[in-house]
Amino acid sequence: MAVMLGSFFKLLLLCELAASVSFIHHRYDDLVRALYNVQNQCPYITRIYSIGKSVLGRNLYVIEFSDNPGIHELLEPEFKYVGNMHGNEVLGRELLIQLAEFLCEEYRNGNERITRLIQTTRIHILPSMNPDGYEVAAEQGPRTNGYLIGRYNKHDVDLNRNFPDLNTVMFYNEKYGGTNHHIPLPDNWINQVEPETMATIKWMKKHNFVLSANLHGGAVVANYPYDKSKDYRIRGVRRSTYTATPDDKLFKKLAKSYSYSHGWMHHGFNCGDYFPEGITNGASWYSLYKGMQDFNYLHTNCFEITLELSCDKFPPEEDLEREWYGNREALITFIGEVHRGIKGMVTDENNNGISNAVISVHGIAHDITSGEDGDYFRLLLPNTYTVTASADGYYPSTVTATVGPAEPTLVNFQLKHEKSSSDSKDKSSDSKEKIPHRNLNSKNYTKKVVPRSANRRRSS
Repeated sequence: MAVMLGSFFKLLLLCELAASVSFIHHRYDDLVRALYNVQNQCPYITRIYSIGKSVLGRNLYVIEFSDNPGIHELLEPEFKYVGNMHGNEVLGRELLIQLAEFLCEEYRNGNERITRLIQTTRIHILPSMNPDGYEVAAEQGPRTNGYLIGRYNKHDVDLNRNFPDLNTVMFYNEKYGGTNHHIPLPDNWINQVEPETMATIKWMKKHNFVLSANLHGGAVVANYPYDKSKDYRIRGVRRSTYTATPDDKLFKKLAKSYSYSHGWMHHGFNCGDYFPEGITNGASWYSLYKGMQDFNYLHTNCFEITLELSCDKFPPEEDLEREWYGNREALITFIGEVHRGIKGMVTDENNNGISNAVISVHGIAHDITSGEDGDYFRLLLPNTYTVTASADGYYPSTVTATVGPAEPTLVNFQLKHEKSSSDSKDKSSDSKEKIPHRNLNSKNYTKKVVPRSANRRRSS
């Protein structure tokens, strides 16, 4: 009897300690407590850090999930979710808190899928980019909240119209020639952005993010770049038009991965709008100026889409459980999309990593660069590609790589110094060098996973 009681109390204690998904609205202090509760329950796979502060001094907290929190592991991609950019669009904020609780709980329960995801991905979750605006909206409550109350930050600035405009430069470069990636910021950009925007840009620069989603409300659709239209005039009137990135097919695939995993987004008819397959090109919907989605693509290596997740910007608490189950699978599936395409190391002849090496894919006019230690990640659809790695002071190297539908293909580059003795013997020879590539399912490249105990108007 005593043994049975002891087992019962141990089980009861375990249930109390396990992080459970909560279906309540979280004010700022509640949000902080919820994140730290997750960290306390899963200390070995989580880390909480602040990327900066809001106008009113509230920390912009991120919770990170990784088998080595705080450390970038070579060939392990970095992923991010951002919520509550508009303070009155609150579902994304709650979903990301719920996601953090869910990841912790499922890891503790030994869920193989979640365990593998955490051990092969560095996941960063920023539940609220605009905590000041949220508090204004929360004071009104879900029943009486107006369309714009709490949308902006304390300075009455729309944070999704506050990033440096790089589209104009990109569209000029496409027409007249110029770089197609990592477009530099204007000289006076620091004086043009809000504290929350500044913190987010610095965060992007610190981490080599590969894939991201920005969570909004006011519609139900997965929106992909470009957001800013290449405007044209008809009888003096500006019209928006579908404006595709060089990675348009890939972005459609990413958007559909969320839409079709969502409970009802893919149906298309939501909130009085119709979007075929639940996706849309941002510019074809309407042109958005100085948005975060395009900024990610044009200034960093990150591919970001915008998720509009609810007709009601501030849904009542009784709707949160339904919304969670409608989005849960999609949130997990979309993280998994970071493991697509090719990835590898760019090194010199002594196997030292080369940072900022340019990775170019023939036929796609958008390059990416290697990280500080020489690893790179290039999202691609299944196909066969000609890929070139180049860096200042080195001869470029070109390979042919085949991408499958599942795990990424490993493609390494070893670049030779332009002035090395071995190269000087035959500078007239073709500098192209084929490097073998292997699928990461190979036993030499697969990371072993060992579970530990454990309404209508668009607003983005």
